[in-house]
Formats: sequence, C-alpha cells, structure tokens
Amino acid sequence: MKTQKISDEMKESPLHQLFLEEIQDIYWAEKHLLEALPKMAKASTSKELRTAFENHLDITQVHVERLEKVFEALDEKPQGKTCEALKGLVKEAQGIIDDTESDTMVRDCGLIMAAQKVEHYEIATYGTLRAWAAIMGHPEVQKFLQATLDEEHDADVELTKVAMSFVNEEAMAEK
Repeated sequence: MKTQKISDEMKESPLHQLFLEEIQDIYWAEKHLLEALPKMAKASTSKELRTAFENHLDITQVHVERLEKVFEALDEKPQGKTCEALKGLVKEAQGIIDDTESDTMVRDCGLIMAAQKVEHYEIATYGTLRAWAAIMGHPEVQKFLQATLDEEHDADVELTKVAMSFVNEEAMAEK
C-alpha cells in the first residue's frame, strides 16, 4: 500500500489533531462492539436478528482492520481512546436485555433499537471523518472511511428490514 507522507505542519494542525482523536475514539468503539455484538446475538429471539448481529460481528472485525490501515496511512500507531458515547449505548443495550423477558419479540424490538442507535452514531462519525479526510487531502483514508460508512448504512437498513418484516408486529401480539 502506498501511503502519502503527512507533513509535520499537517500533524500539528488543530483539525488533524481532532481527526486523529476521533479516529482513536471510533477504533475503541469498534473493538468494544466486538465484545458487545455476541451478547446481543445470544440475547436475540429471532434467528434473523441473531444472524444480522453475527454478520455484523464479522464486518466489525473488518472495520477494526480498516482503521488500522487508516492509522498506518496517517503514520500513527493504532490506539484507542475510550468512546463514552458507545460505552453508554452498549450499556443501554444491556439494560434492554436485563429489563425485557427472554425469548420475546419485545426484546428483539429493543435490541434492534439499541443496535440502530449504535449504527447511527457510527454513520455520523464515519461521515464526518470522511469529510475531514477529504478536506485535509487524505484520499486513501477517505476511501477507507467511505467503505466503512457504506457498510454501516447497510447494517442499519438490514436492521430495519428485520424489524419491519415481522418482529414489530409479533411484538405487538405478545401478551
């Protein structure tokens, strides 16, 4: 992979510093999701939702690896910075698991909502980071971030399809 050398002047710019901090933040978030997604899959009632979580676990591993390429392209060592937002969203998902009855579509509804909150956070983050990469002249990084942004959009759409196909209606019928 051919990387573009980042100038010392660019590395010192406040936007580049913020950019790097947010890359560290989403790197931590993606690694944290590698731990959370199996728990969400296990707590799922429907096979379709479980499969969606399991598939996204594989994709999340790709996101971690892609972010490591971003660090390399930026001539930085991969390291995470605690993402308080994702930490809170995962805690909220655990609360849904704790507060809903197992083997119910109501739980699946809650898990879908929790997962979509995560996806929307990631979509906002990757979209902004991609825009910053573009204006700072990091085309290789921009390409990596766009690929992940596209996959996060796809995951959000998949969750909506699962919810709308039967989960929401079956949850309404539960007593």
